[in-house]
Amino acid sequence: MPSVDDIEARVLNALDEAETVRLLADFVRVPSVTGTDAESDLQHRCARLLTEAGLDVDAWKLDLAALRAEAGFPGTEAPRSEGYGVVGTSEGEGEPALVLQGHVDVVPTGDLARWEGHDPFAARISGSTLHGRGACDMKAGLAANLAVVRALRAARVRPARPLAVHCVISEEDGGLGAFATLARGHRGEAAVITEPTSGRIITANAGALTFRVEIQGKAAHGATRTEGVSAIEVFWPVFEAVRRLEAERNRRIDPLFDGNPLPYPIEIGTLRAGDWASSVPDLLVAEGRLGVRLDEDPAAARAALEEAVTRTGHPWLSAHPPVITWPGGQFASGRLARGHALRDEMAAAVAEVTGAPPAETAAPYGSDLRLYAADGIPTLHYGPGDVRHAHAPREQVDLRELRDVTRALTLLTIRRCGLVPA
Repeated sequence: MPSVDDIEARVLNALDEAETVRLLADFVRVPSVTGTDAESDLQHRCARLLTEAGLDVDAWKLDLAALRAEAGFPGTEAPRSEGYGVVGTSEGEGEPALVLQGHVDVVPTGDLARWEGHDPFAARISGSTLHGRGACDMKAGLAANLAVVRALRAARVRPARPLAVHCVISEEDGGLGAFATLARGHRGEAAVITEPTSGRIITANAGALTFRVEIQGKAAHGATRTEGVSAIEVFWPVFEAVRRLEAERNRRIDPLFDGNPLPYPIEIGTLRAGDWASSVPDLLVAEGRLGVRLDEDPAAARAALEEAVTRTGHPWLSAHPPVITWPGGQFASGRLARGHALRDEMAAAVAEVTGAPPAETAAPYGSDLRLYAADGIPTLHYGPGDVRHAHAPREQVDLRELRDVTRALTLLTIRRCGLVPA
């Protein structure tokens, strides 16, 4: 019988780096913006690829109305008429020993002029870098997951204990795809979400709650503006209250955020006010995201913001309190239990590939991690890319990092699941 080292080498040698890059480029060329038809197209493609890799594939159309009615529904922001779930599982009895999870959806491109004349979905390669929307967040991680199962098939082996690959939608606007996958009963003993981590292991996520604030003013002709109350002007005390609350919530920081001075930001992302240039605006609508602290009840985070923006002490606002609602994505925080073996298993695989132990940290954004963790599945992030490139016209991923991450995930899969001849 070949030794364990020989078997690992055999599977690692079966990884086709060039084919993985081609797979990533093909993924990036699908403009799978959250909620669009292309998002569904990519899910169907993932289902075919997992079937070709020899996995038993469950591909189903989501019952959106039923999911919205379920307790714990994570919310959505993008318009959506359909969605699909895709899970591939290798042969074997019992619960999968490992889940590799990735989302297929991406955020919109924004101003195309900012892409320096390049098509955001062209998957342009320059040197060792692939550019394009979704390259970092997180189609490189998705390609790495697929590359692992393709290598196992090419090496003519299969996991002794089941391996599952979850391809999900709608992560960018709340986590509907992960929520639906877990609701369907797909689970695992542990999970790795291959979001971009810059070579680190992320074992905890802060949360993020989308909020909407409506500020009432009093309309008047612009020529007699003192007869009215500008909703824009009275918004300023609210904005100052938000900044004070942000500072207060970031005074005590979990050690996992070491080096991050603002792990729980509060950001106003959109402002809309007025409907005529020569009128005093009588309504301002602000929308933003509130960072949720690790282990904080989201209800407590909501209450803190509501108190801050409704108790500014401004006379007009005291008589006409801002109205706060919570539409869109509602990400709680989540973390891998301290001391869980998955962290050390992942770290050992990374160190063997890269020659250095990875740092452990927490992320200041919400993700599907909190849904898996809340369902009792120990989960961490480890994947190719730097999140600072995500959601931006400079989005990119280093293909050398894609190679290293894929090799580390392959080692983790072999060691957690074991191997038998196919």
